[in-house]
Amino acid sequence: MAAGLAVCAAAALLDGCRGQRTQAPQRLQVGVACYNQSDTFISELTDSFREQLGGEEYKELAPTVTLKDAAGLQRTQDDQVKELIDEGCNVLCVNLVDRTDPSEIIELARESGVPIIFFNREPVNEDMMQWSGLYYVGADAEQSGVMQGELAADAIKADSRIDRNKDGKIQYVVLEGEAGHQDAILRTEKVADTLKKEGVELEKLGSGVANWNRAQAENRMTQMIGQYQNQIELVLANNDAMALGAIDAYEKLNITKATFPIFLGIDGTDEGLKAVEDSKMAGTVYNDKEGQAAAMAELAAALASGEGMDEIAFENERCIYLPYAKITKENVDAFR
Repeated sequence: MAAGLAVCAAAALLDGCRGQRTQAPQRLQVGVACYNQSDTFISELTDSFREQLGGEEYKELAPTVTLKDAAGLQRTQDDQVKELIDEGCNVLCVNLVDRTDPSEIIELARESGVPIIFFNREPVNEDMMQWSGLYYVGADAEQSGVMQGELAADAIKADSRIDRNKDGKIQYVVLEGEAGHQDAILRTEKVADTLKKEGVELEKLGSGVANWNRAQAENRMTQMIGQYQNQIELVLANNDAMALGAIDAYEKLNITKATFPIFLGIDGTDEGLKAVEDSKMAGTVYNDKEGQAAAMAELAAALASGEGMDEIAFENERCIYLPYAKITKENVDAFR
């Protein structure tokens, strides 16, 4: 009888300890896997994410963030996600190298019961349906292309000098982010469609894939300048880094500024905003990195604690999309 009472007492004590652990706040250990940390926008977004988690509202969760950089290699990212899970991360934030190849990452997370917040690079819908623990935070790439087209149309209508050869058409080139990438495809298509809808007659001279990279964009732009000389009147870049690379090409060739085309980007990075402020870029489209970082932080905390999920406004059940905004020299100060 004494032994039985001792066992019961021990069991009651153990249950009491379990109850205390359940009531204690769940620690938030976030593993962040990026496609390439040298991407300026991704770097600024992840910096903002760390900053958001450092806010007072997440103090009780004692959040920690471990960042891994895949440097553009999907195989590397798959291994890094496994490492993050093995290190005890209870939420993953993944910026895919290849948005069409997340299956191994999803399987690793599902087996371990660790939810994933994909960000910036949205998996295809079929992959998002593989497991209920998958979420996405980002923006609508189509909207960014439309807004870039509207910015370009406004600039062209406001300044007849942009059509330097006075042929009634705007000769333009495009710097594309990545071959086959959904955002690059949509931005490239929608910016041209929008310009045409705005009544701007276009003549596309050429395009080049620069993989979201400033140095690659400079090289591609240098090649196109050599091919088309001073015919180029408009440069449309899928992101700010490539628009800045195009500007670098013109400046390094010492081309007279009066014969520069106008340049437009997308993202609203710190360097992009400075270029708009200095009138080097005619405009950019703001990709709300602070809003996306805040949404990721709120969702990560809710997933770890089990509280607050019903307060998050999802689209398509598990997606959060932040709107873009048009930036010109007139309103750039509001975004700095």
